[in-house]
Amino acid sequence: MRQGLLLMMGALLLSACVQGRAREVLREPSATGAVSESEFKALHTLREDVPPALKGQEVEVAGTKAYLSLPQGTQGPLPAVIVIHEWWGLNDHIRHWTDRLAAEGYAALAVDLYGGKVATSRDEALALLKAVDPARAQETLTAAHTFLQQDARVQAPRTGTIGWCFGGGWSLRAAMAMPELDAAVLYYGNPVTEARELAAIRAPVLGIFGTKDPSIPLETVQAFRQALDDAGVRHYILEFEAEHAFANPSGERYDAQAAAGAWQQVAAFLDQHLRQ
Repeated sequence: MRQGLLLMMGALLLSACVQGRAREVLREPSATGAVSESEFKALHTLREDVPPALKGQEVEVAGTKAYLSLPQGTQGPLPAVIVIHEWWGLNDHIRHWTDRLAAEGYAALAVDLYGGKVATSRDEALALLKAVDPARAQETLTAAHTFLQQDARVQAPRTGTIGWCFGGGWSLRAAMAMPELDAAVLYYGNPVTEARELAAIRAPVLGIFGTKDPSIPLETVQAFRQALDDAGVRHYILEFEAEHAFANPSGERYDAQAAAGAWQQVAAFLDQHLRQ
């Protein structure tokens, strides 16, 4: 099975990789207003006048605030994605990601696992991360899944998760706790490397990692890959020549080339498992 998956991903990557570094693949403009990597980067440029407009709306999920963004001019049923923030919290960077997913035709719901708090320093982010109650976090994610299935604007027939760093780990754990999910994407989230824990996953998993990320060394990525193999979980593990948090245009380690290549693969993965 692993050989077949590798061949499939090899075909996907053939048009997107040059000498080990992924480049953005040109696509025709989407009818929903899909956002290119350069446009996405521009959304995060600090401005003194008027910041880029957000397109979604605030909703309540499990007693916490969440951010819902819907494709323009559409109505349910819609494929849906639960969006899980980095260790900074549910900030505008994550809202822009949520809008980006909506522009691709998904109902995207960004949850808040910090109870409304947003960090502005690494120390604050670490403190908020440590304060998260795992049971409460999973309750919020389960409620988000239910919201996307039952809300009249969405009525999702298929749902997936996506997260970065802290949120990447929770995207994986959501798939472990909710076998009814149809796809799970984690960008450089700390992986689980015990096959028996991963065996509950029924959704295909796409893991995005950076080869220059000291927090998740290549040995850990390989152990994750092996554990998924042993657990019989369908998976695609992609490694880009980049550092941790390379897909965040707001951060110092942003790598536009790697981010564009990763996004192309994420978009194809979600399309395959949530729409086809």
